[in-house]
Amino acid sequence: MADAGTRRSKRGDLTQGPIGKTLLAFALPTLASSIIQSLNGTINAICVGRLIGEDALAATSNANMVMFLLTAFVFGFGMASTILIGQAWGRKDIEGARRVFGTAAGAFGLATIGIAAAGYVLSGSILGLLGTPPEATPLAHAYLSVIFLAMPPLLLLTLMMMALRGAGDSLTPLWFMILSVVLDSGLNPVFILGLGPAPRMGIAGAAFSTLVANYVAFFALVIYIYARDLPLRLRGAELLCLVPRWPILKTIVVKGLPMGLQMIVISVSALALVGMVNREGVDTAAAFGVAMQLWTYVQMPAMALGAAVSAMVAKNIGARKWERVGRVTRVGIVHTLLITGGLIVLMTLADRAVLALFMGGSSPALPIARHIHLIATWNFLLFGVMMVLFATVRANGAVWAPLIILTIGVIPIRFGWIFATEGRLGADAIWTSFPVTSFINLALSLAYYLQGGWRKARMTVEPVDEQECEEEALATREPGGALNPAG
Repeated sequence: MADAGTRRSKRGDLTQGPIGKTLLAFALPTLASSIIQSLNGTINAICVGRLIGEDALAATSNANMVMFLLTAFVFGFGMASTILIGQAWGRKDIEGARRVFGTAAGAFGLATIGIAAAGYVLSGSILGLLGTPPEATPLAHAYLSVIFLAMPPLLLLTLMMMALRGAGDSLTPLWFMILSVVLDSGLNPVFILGLGPAPRMGIAGAAFSTLVANYVAFFALVIYIYARDLPLRLRGAELLCLVPRWPILKTIVVKGLPMGLQMIVISVSALALVGMVNREGVDTAAAFGVAMQLWTYVQMPAMALGAAVSAMVAKNIGARKWERVGRVTRVGIVHTLLITGGLIVLMTLADRAVLALFMGGSSPALPIARHIHLIATWNFLLFGVMMVLFATVRANGAVWAPLIILTIGVIPIRFGWIFATEGRLGADAIWTSFPVTSFINLALSLAYYLQGGWRKARMTVEPVDEQECEEEALATREPGGALNPAG
């Protein structure tokens, strides 16, 4: 297994040399991983939309938002666990890394069982609170009833992959991520349509394919870890590490709190938004679900470049090369605008063909999806710049200001705009709220960046961990492309 130092050295020295080339080289692995993860959700959405219809597409969109909320906080703590494992690994403290992993796995196991049980029982009530369209409610309930059973292996698999990356092994998680995606995507039509000996399950089949894929990938990864005797495996007395230790758990909670809260803020905003979209009917709900699928890819370059900027800035701050910090930020902004802008232009030119993949060229939801795309998608240019600025200030330990700015944008600004303009704009009040929110968030983040107080945020002279920067940079996502636990 390559250690963390070897892995990082291959990315190049982040404190010297050409910034643009190094930034792109660092961002590419994150971008590739994001694409693989999101392709699973896209393929599943295409299968559901084309094989079942718009009602089912709206149902999975609502169901996935529920899953996003229920897993958001746990995911933040998972990122914090990865940080601690990475730090222990960097100190060559393998036993410490195992203790952190054991505590995280033990606590995660209990949490996922609780989430699965609560979600299975309350799924119908939650869909009712969301105002899910009546024609989509039975489908959404059938989907959620199965998908909640996949929660334990899904979250534990995510934790194990993150832990391996924290220990310096980025290749093993990639292979098992591919295994999960291939199984999930390949089994979708099998269980939806009942091909071969498989039962015909309809929309529940889409959830069942996710369940099978995650259980297989989870147990396969466990077997692989022990077969290869990877450092994070627990044997004999080490199995007691699975009993959560309070000092470690407390640290995970403290470190994961800002990231978890960011996910919760985005989740609550997204769920409230879905409730408003549902009032417009099933076609609009389906169109919005497809638009969110596209937004997953549009925002990927900004997320990957944000992670790269955060790591580069952290290293340069550690090396006391403040003159490079501003240059890294500016180069990151330029790259983000160019790549994201190019992607938006291409997607706009081919929007009908791309959107028709999900619902068919004659679907009544297609013109609605095109309309949403034209109004809202360009906001990711503003979002991308904000992400680079957030990545820079987080690299020096300023994590609360981005959370506050994000909260202001996605709750009072977004919904204040919708309520103030829906009488004149109708459903367009929802779509225009995206660029309005991004504009306000960008203005606030730019003001905070230029004010400069973030430069004094870190209270220690210890070097900043690249893994921490990368996970924090990836923690803030818009509803369309953050955690998508149902695939």
